[in-house]
Amino acid sequence: MNSLLLIGGRVIDPANQIDSISDILILDGKIAALGTEASAKAPEDIEKIDCSGKIVSPGLIDLHVHLREPGQTAKETIATGTAAAAHGGFTSIVCMPNTSPSIDNPAAVALIREKAAREGVINVYVAGAITKGIAGEELAPIGSLKKAGIVAITDDGHCVQNNDLMRRALEYAKMFDLPVMDHCQDYALVTDGVMHEGYWSTVLGLRGWPAAGEEMIVARNILLAEMTGTKVHCQHMSSAKSVELIREAKKRGVPISGEACPHHFTLTDAAVAGSDKFWEHDGKELAASQDKDLPQWPSYDTHFKMNPPLRSAKDRDAIIDGLVDGTLEILASDHAPHCDFEKQVEFDYAPFGITGFETELPLSLMQLYHSKKLSLSDLLAKFTIAPARLLNLPKGTLSVGADADVTVFDADEEWIYQREQSASKSKNSPFHGWRMRGKVVATIVGGKRVV
Repeated sequence: MNSLLLIGGRVIDPANQIDSISDILILDGKIAALGTEASAKAPEDIEKIDCSGKIVSPGLIDLHVHLREPGQTAKETIATGTAAAAHGGFTSIVCMPNTSPSIDNPAAVALIREKAAREGVINVYVAGAITKGIAGEELAPIGSLKKAGIVAITDDGHCVQNNDLMRRALEYAKMFDLPVMDHCQDYALVTDGVMHEGYWSTVLGLRGWPAAGEEMIVARNILLAEMTGTKVHCQHMSSAKSVELIREAKKRGVPISGEACPHHFTLTDAAVAGSDKFWEHDGKELAASQDKDLPQWPSYDTHFKMNPPLRSAKDRDAIIDGLVDGTLEILASDHAPHCDFEKQVEFDYAPFGITGFETELPLSLMQLYHSKKLSLSDLLAKFTIAPARLLNLPKGTLSVGADADVTVFDADEEWIYQREQSASKSKNSPFHGWRMRGKVVATIVGGKRVV
């Protein structure tokens, strides 16, 4: 069951700088051989998968997802969340700790790991909370969480506002060789904002969320990372100035990194207004009237409400530039499922967040690869070896002897995303009805085909 022969695919492994047509032999859940050696060593009765014309890459990793378990299983469960991730081509994910109760103690970590082993179809890693109850007041037992098996700490969904407390968290995290991931949001600046502060918030009469609310914390994190030497990872960057700050800090050798989500480098705040020119399609601005497969949305659609919010076209372009020049090293979804009834309210009262597993790869291909901004190898590095290195995971490579986590996809296949067909329990995606380019063919975890 855990042995396969993948034949004739274009194998791209950024970790080993491989990009060639090759066979891959998987035996007992491990990569056994590549190239001509793979076919020569393969048992005669082994299951074969024809990958001709397809891309074969290390299993994709998403280090920023919300599985909602425990406590919010009406939105998502480990079973449904991992199924959706597998359909999106992901073989490993890192779940955030803002559950109910939060993952701020070893027992909670054990619960997630045991349930994931029993009900999940892919690898599930756990991020522990920085503070108890994600309240930003008292440090969680970071050493005990590390011993229980976490791979990072974060208060994602919230942000530690006390700078001294954040400093102490970084100092403890360094002792245990844990990266700190931070949701960058200055509450005093953001206050009760619900969308990006700019032209469209004024036109729509919605409370604005200034980009400075993110940038202030990014600057804080850079200073603390420089002071402590701890790896700090800034989650879901959305602002041009944030990218600039990280770029300058990295040049100085500060251990800071950042990630981008597809919605932030595809959409702009004009989407909230129902504008017909608010996205890029294969790297080009495109109005709904130009493509029958791209629907028109009404204004105040809560599926476009997320944290941080969609920002201006200038910010979106800066995020893309940051991905292209390597300032932003990682791609992630911030998969945040919600029940339909929660989103079917006035914009002010709807929760922040969208689902993202099944649209993450095609949107990234369209905006970054098909637009000729990034090579396939550079794009896949942001889904594989880069998150693996940040979190010290034994994943993200097709080296002989590595776990046989493999993603096979067609980079050119076009299809229409229908949220009703999603494997996720929730359907709160802004990309319903979009024509996508790039589709997962197979997801293999430990040598077992799960999709």
